[in-house]
Amino acid sequence: MALNFANNNSLSAITTKPSGLSGGSMNLISTQTASSSSTISFTSGIDSTYDEYVFKFYNIHPSTDGAHFTFNGSIDAGSNYNVTKTTTWFFSYHNEGGSAQGISYSTSNDLAQSTDFQILASDIGNGNDEDGCGTLHLFNPSSTTFVKHFISRCHSYNSNDYANDIYIAGYFNDTNDIDAVQFKMSSGNIDSGVIKLYGVS
Repeated sequence: MALNFANNNSLSAITTKPSGLSGGSMNLISTQTASSSSTISFTSGIDSTYDEYVFKFYNIHPSTDGAHFTFNGSIDAGSNYNVTKTTTWFFSYHNEGGSAQGISYSTSNDLAQSTDFQILASDIGNGNDEDGCGTLHLFNPSSTTFVKHFISRCHSYNSNDYANDIYIAGYFNDTNDIDAVQFKMSSGNIDSGVIKLYGVS
């Protein structure tokens, strides 16, 4: 049996992408930096250009100890953030002392046909070294046929010295397009942190 070998194994020799490969690029749309901000709103850049949008959160630090980092969508370009949603919420946790750990579903943090802001990262401490980080994926927000799905994974340094690994999924139960997204703390301001918005092509 004959063996075939590539004549050139160097990636630098590739000058064009094969026609069968497509997609997967993260395209930075905008960046916002919090500085004692009551809210961070993305009112542009969420449209029919991409089928998936990704928000990335870096070092979200609350002014109030034990505050939750939350989000909501808008169907009117940011005039209101009150879209009806149903979600599921579970997390794993472990404290610094090693005495408590586990995985738990949280009925107090999920939503059932609610217009409330959804908690993404819970009980973030406001100590100088305490914060939360994570991602939020929003799928096909410009569809006027289907509900709009989202998934999120975040980590928070809990105000009681716990590591919380948080998983959320749900949908905006609305066939209008989601054209703006807002983030805020459940109490107090976002003292500092960065949020980036990407489109996935």
